[in-house]
Amino acid sequence: MTSARFVHDLQATHSCGTLRRSHEGTTVVLMGFVQRARNLGGCVFIDLRDRHGITQVRIDPALDATLALNAQRLRAEFVVAIEGVVAHRGAKNENRRMPTGEVEVHAGRLEVLSESATPPFLIQDDSDAGEELRLRYRYLDLRRPRLSRNMALRSKVNQITRNYFYEHDFLEIETPILTKATPEGARDYLVASRVHPCHFYALPQSPQTFKQLLMLSGMQRYFQIARCFRDEDLRADRQPEFTQIDVEMSFVSAAEIQRTIEGLLAAVFREVLGEDLTLPFPRIAYDEAIARFGSDRPDLRFGMELFFATEAVSGSEFRAFADTITGGGVVKGIVAPGCASWSRRQVETLSAEAAIFGAKGVLSAKVESDLTLKGAFVKHLTAEQATELCSTAGAAPGDLILLVAGDATTVNAALGHLRLHLAKMLDLIPKNQWAFAWVVDFPAFEWDP
Repeated sequence: MTSARFVHDLQATHSCGTLRRSHEGTTVVLMGFVQRARNLGGCVFIDLRDRHGITQVRIDPALDATLALNAQRLRAEFVVAIEGVVAHRGAKNENRRMPTGEVEVHAGRLEVLSESATPPFLIQDDSDAGEELRLRYRYLDLRRPRLSRNMALRSKVNQITRNYFYEHDFLEIETPILTKATPEGARDYLVASRVHPCHFYALPQSPQTFKQLLMLSGMQRYFQIARCFRDEDLRADRQPEFTQIDVEMSFVSAAEIQRTIEGLLAAVFREVLGEDLTLPFPRIAYDEAIARFGSDRPDLRFGMELFFATEAVSGSEFRAFADTITGGGVVKGIVAPGCASWSRRQVETLSAEAAIFGAKGVLSAKVESDLTLKGAFVKHLTAEQATELCSTAGAAPGDLILLVAGDATTVNAALGHLRLHLAKMLDLIPKNQWAFAWVVDFPAFEWDP
């Protein structure tokens, strides 16, 4: 290997993901990690990786026997610098699965910038390493292409966000991180003050107070990609530390705020995914969202909407229905398409899911080929009630009608959860499809006697 120090006398001319057939014959310098090295008949082939991609490097002993011999000691994750000439691989040797697969670099100079011990897991997307191991070696995990792309994507979204708000006359303003505790939805993280014993700063749960002060100060339009901290349990939609795009505007209506945010999302989707969103987004009243989807943040990419069954089963002798309706409760349901063949045990798992939200259980009825219903509670319904229930549900032969009875809040929450649970089980959520809506008219006050 050459004794030249590449990083001092040569700079990388290209990344490992940019070389194409148009670069053929060009002398290039690449620097990156060895994904793998193979010795095939004396020739050493190196897959050289950086965050932009992978390029194949060929070291031929016929051109430089010493270089080829030394290259045989290369191992995964060695950091190397290579100078060579871009050459076409030949039609039979092209790798169509790689953007750089038409070419390779015939190396003339190579230097190991840093050796590596054998990594604890393979640096590739389909690694079977456990999460604990990957987090312990986070710097290695972030070398994996998928995570590297995610980091680049986040950076691009931040850039688009800044450009969009600059174009719309917003000021980007940093707000303090060390501040006083303010009323928010969770507990504060506290930081002890060294110069003021027994006093503490609080990390911000959001810049809410500061952005309101900025509006009072006449800034009019502010945004910040803000770091926020909340001392609460880690859940799927809750994190102790997170980033949010924070916006505040003066002298505007709710409609103008909505148009501004819609424009931001449209810009991000257009520039990142090449997709044009349809604007404006639909508006759904809070009460309608709860009634149809059981949630104030409904997933609109699939159907399976909730339906009211109270009227259809009213007057039934079935105790669960009669007591619920008499007590002012409701009976609602959803239709699981094509699930009439489910066993009792499978339905019981749904009852366990609904119980998480306080429901006493899930009642089921299978829809037969003649649109009659079959289920434990069906014998307590008249033929007319069963027909009306099937019609109200919009069920088809082979479907499974699922009902929950109780107070409206519990029923909506349980069915909203079951709707998403079943959609994932039945693979009803389309891949790479997006659906946006504004949920409006939230209740400002609620009275519960």
